[in-house]
Amino acid sequence: MARSINQVILMGRLTRDPETRSTSTGKTVTSFSIAVDRASQDDQADFFDVTAWEKTGELVAQYLSKGRRVLVQGRLRQDSWDDKDTGKKRSKVEVVAQDVTFLDGPSGDGSGSAAPAAPTGGKKKSEDVVIEDIDDKPIDLSEIPF
Repeated sequence: MARSINQVILMGRLTRDPETRSTSTGKTVTSFSIAVDRASQDDQADFFDVTAWEKTGELVAQYLSKGRRVLVQGRLRQDSWDDKDTGKKRSKVEVVAQDVTFLDGPSGDGSGSAAPAAPTGGKKKSEDVVIEDIDDKPIDLSEIPF
């Protein structure tokens, strides 16, 4: 049986300042929304609501504000409910962030020197390795040890 996949990666700008609240069990949750420009069409964007929990949400609320660029990795979640006023069935799809990378510098200048990405789950990520010189020689498969 094939596994299901629910993963989304979005890069855009915050359309409003993040809002943080606490659940009845004491967990913190931060909500914000991002606009993702459509590459093929000028002046058009798609808008996504994002929810970030616990430490990730706290860092988002601390360092981000309207207009800042972010890369959000997460999953989609759909909620449905009956509207109390109209009695109609309503639904909403939102992104539950598992990782949020801050792309702008502290002044929103795009320098990337803002706070680091906000990892979740308590795992520490290894530092990224930058490869400066890559040649275009073909790879000899006999040199691969596995």
